[in-house]
Amino acid sequence: MDYKQTLKMPKTDFPMRGNLPNKEPKLQEKWEEEKLYERVQQRTEGRPLFILHDGPPYANGDIHMGHALNKVLKDFIIKYKSMAGYHAPYVPGWDTHGLPIEQALAKKKVNRKKMSTAEFRKKCEEYALKQVDNQRTQFKQLGVRGDWDHPYITLEKSFEAAQIKVFGEMAKKGYIYKGRKPVYWSPSSESALAEAEIEYQDKRSASIYVTFDVKDGKDLLDGDEKFVIWTTTPWTLPANLAISLHPDLEYAVVKEDGVKYIVALEMLNGLKETLDWKTAEVVQTFTGKEAEHLVTKHPFYDRDSVIVLGEHVTTESGTGLVHTAPGHGEDDFVIGQKYGLDVLCPVDEKGYFTSEASGFEGLFYDAANKDITEKLAENNALLKLDFITHSYPHDWRTKKPTIFRATSQWFASIKDFREEILAEIKRINWLPNWGETRLFNMVRDREDWCISRQRTWGVPIPVFYGEDQTPIITDETISHVAELFGEHGSNIWFEWDAVDLLPEGFTSEHSPNGQFTKEMDIMDVWFDSGSSHAGVLEEREELRRPADVYLEGSDQYRGWFNSSLSTAVAVTGKAPYETVISHGFALDGQGRKMSKSVGNVVVPAKIMKQYGADILRLWVASVDYQSDVRISDDIIKQTSEGYRKIRNTFRFLLGNLADFTLADKISEQDLEEVDRYMLYRLQQVIDQSVRAYDRYDFSSVYQIIHHFCTIDLSSFYLDFAKDILYIETENNHRRRSIQTVYHEIITSLVKLLTPILTHTMEEVWSYIPEVEEESPQLCDMPVAREVAGQNALAEKWSQFIDVRDDILKALEEARAEKVIGKSLEAAVTIAPNDPQTKALLESIDYLHQLLIVSEVTLVDSLADAKSYDHVTVQVAKHTGETCERCWVVSDTVGSDAKYPTLCTRCAAVVKEHYADSVE
Repeated sequence: MDYKQTLKMPKTDFPMRGNLPNKEPKLQEKWEEEKLYERVQQRTEGRPLFILHDGPPYANGDIHMGHALNKVLKDFIIKYKSMAGYHAPYVPGWDTHGLPIEQALAKKKVNRKKMSTAEFRKKCEEYALKQVDNQRTQFKQLGVRGDWDHPYITLEKSFEAAQIKVFGEMAKKGYIYKGRKPVYWSPSSESALAEAEIEYQDKRSASIYVTFDVKDGKDLLDGDEKFVIWTTTPWTLPANLAISLHPDLEYAVVKEDGVKYIVALEMLNGLKETLDWKTAEVVQTFTGKEAEHLVTKHPFYDRDSVIVLGEHVTTESGTGLVHTAPGHGEDDFVIGQKYGLDVLCPVDEKGYFTSEASGFEGLFYDAANKDITEKLAENNALLKLDFITHSYPHDWRTKKPTIFRATSQWFASIKDFREEILAEIKRINWLPNWGETRLFNMVRDREDWCISRQRTWGVPIPVFYGEDQTPIITDETISHVAELFGEHGSNIWFEWDAVDLLPEGFTSEHSPNGQFTKEMDIMDVWFDSGSSHAGVLEEREELRRPADVYLEGSDQYRGWFNSSLSTAVAVTGKAPYETVISHGFALDGQGRKMSKSVGNVVVPAKIMKQYGADILRLWVASVDYQSDVRISDDIIKQTSEGYRKIRNTFRFLLGNLADFTLADKISEQDLEEVDRYMLYRLQQVIDQSVRAYDRYDFSSVYQIIHHFCTIDLSSFYLDFAKDILYIETENNHRRRSIQTVYHEIITSLVKLLTPILTHTMEEVWSYIPEVEEESPQLCDMPVAREVAGQNALAEKWSQFIDVRDDILKALEEARAEKVIGKSLEAAVTIAPNDPQTKALLESIDYLHQLLIVSEVTLVDSLADAKSYDHVTVQVAKHTGETCERCWVVSDTVGSDAKYPTLCTRCAAVVKEHYADSVE
């Protein structure tokens, strides 16, 4: 006789396999059709605002793993906050100006020289908007919810207009000025760069020691001495105008082989070895300040090089004397200004020497190093030539070396409002907290921000010039240009004449004849995105400034975090954010930077195609994102295992709720004790998960829920409950008690995991009987509550779990010794080791079910049995028969003649409910 049909086996259409790559696009389509983003906003309207402001990714190329990490983290926060009592709109954005787009067009054979500036800019705009569309599609494939139809884009007219106003406000406060000074210059980009656009890479450079003959030693020197400098940039020597000494350092005249050299006394021992000096007799010493205004001869030009004093001189390397070229270094420039030196810069925008570098004209600066060292050797001014590999600034776009080059540029004077910025940095909440120190130190040492770029594709600097070349920036001109850009876009700056861009009838004392010209440099793209607090947070009525959170990669301390803070404090006196969260970089499985040349790049699209976006999202939730994170095929496979555990747990819960409705729900006080305990454990999981979300600690959310699914549910609650859920009758109280708790567990866990496993939780939700909303995204997070008698429950059942662990060990050992096979073959005799354990075990009904054995006998003591922490246990093979229906081994099998293969429990169930169907 087949008794299978009398069992209440799990029944669900929820599939075991996720099949995510096929299901996710359909869900995304459904969300779009049903306008889920808008519905969430409508549902939460009127609640306290929570604003996460999107740092705009650059619109160029497919998204990489860093993009995926960033956008998914933001999505966790937005979805959680909108389910946790907040109104959390999310406006994604894109950064669309800048050199990489110009370069991309050059690679596509767009001939810049055959078109006007305005035509080329139009091509740049078209390319950028295509890139926005491409990236938008890929971000949506990640399951990221946002106002994708109305993003902010930095090339939009309204954004550009707001940016012009920020510039104007800063100019009005006196923070914007034009000056000629050395800045980071990229010959490969033919443009000035800001510090944020610099990255450091190793470079091999010449290391030379050079002598400058004394021309006028005044009353201090005899006149036959040679000052010795050290440099790794021989190409800057044509611009040398001075040698810097530290005013308080002691310098020595050192006689070596009949020649007198001057170096810092403190560095002499090291220099003896480096320069192979054998005798090096010190014949005189003096302090730096005594040598001020002495004059030396340039080593290959008929030009003086004066001795000046500077606090920047150190004895960490070199000779204690610093070659000074005011056109090629920041410290050099400052010293040059102090001493009235020219700002000589004989290198053009492409990095080639001009006629001011006589003898080297037309040479590329780096290639000229060889000719310059040869010239020094020819003039007996080269003491030593070597080569070193050192960290050197590179253009972060072209990856090629930069130089310091004096040019006329527009600057924002950070030092003028630096104290206000530093005060705001101290006020902000930083995650991780080292972010505060990092940004504080950057700003503390920052003087100026070079905001002009000698490129085409960007927002023009809205400055006019009078006939006398005086810059004109007034409230009237700024307001008018902002209005024009808001109406026509910034292209008109390159299409219209200066006079047409000025307010009608505009006059200026600097242009008596009414003739005006306009600035042709554009703004640093960091000024673009750094103005988004004005162009987005202030402009969008659904948003507000300051934002609650800015969340970007750790490289943005020098980028967007920095530029946003500078412009916001300059304009409003306040930071544009309350909390700054940074994440690390995505590395390969071995912790290496991803690189196409190495072949270790992990692409989000490939993972989504093979595994699904939810696996990628779960990976993001599983890592410590505030540090650098690793990803590889093996790591994703491990993540898939974690996903499978959660999915299978939910499938089991759903399968056992097939015949459950809310009308079948058991009231909390009538639940079985173990079920109330599991309800209490669920409240702990809810509380811990919500607290972790509030801390932006997503890996803890994942670990808490995964542990609950694996340990509390799969290994305990779901396991022993099978003997009740499958075997008892449909409306059996114990069965309905378990189902009541199952229903609350699954609805709560789905809500908790919706921000992370967005697609899967939507799918699970559709199978749960009688849920309140059609999507978990339209629900609130569960709120942890007190369960009746929870303290006593927690104490009792956590103690039972410990005792159970002892008994499971005994069963495992008996299985290893072949005493039993499956645990249901066991008859277990237990002697408690202490009165507390005895009272505990005596108070629990159905012990054999909780332990998944066929029989449990409690005794006071056991001889010749193994003792564990709480109990002494003897495991024997049960001598009874196995019930054909429940598989429990029992002495009662055969007691009922009508059902000879069933135990008395099963016989009673079948007789009462299934007699007709099994006969």
